[in-house]
Amino acid sequence: MHNNKTILLVEDDAVDAMTVRRAFKDLQINNPLHHAENGEQALTWLRDPTIKLPCLILLDMNMPRMNGTEFLREAKADACLRKIPVVVLTTSEEERDRTESFNLGVAGYMLKPVDYSQFIDVVRIIDLYWTLNKLAPLERP
Repeated sequence: MHNNKTILLVEDDAVDAMTVRRAFKDLQINNPLHHAENGEQALTWLRDPTIKLPCLILLDMNMPRMNGTEFLREAKADACLRKIPVVVLTTSEEERDRTESFNLGVAGYMLKPVDYSQFIDVVRIIDLYWTLNKLAPLERP
């Protein structure tokens, strides 16, 4: 993302979280990566007034306690959080999940490939898009 701002990864699977970290390292994406294991944990972190808001949220859909859709409903209803771009990075090919995600304002919906080289390609595309994209500054009100 090349702006040195934190990226929030909301992912319950430890292996998938390690794969994202590995892909960041292999692609030399140096943004700090904060990992939350579910939507509740992510919202608690995001609502902490002492942290700077992340430049991007990578969100899994299938999680315990608060899934991706529930997280999106809460985050996009929050005036402080709704402007943070969210890219869904999931194994869910459910049309319902995809439709609901876009209805709730996600910036993209990417399927996690099983093959690591294909996964790297997905992360590379996300990185390139958000590196080139000019976003409004994110600040707390």
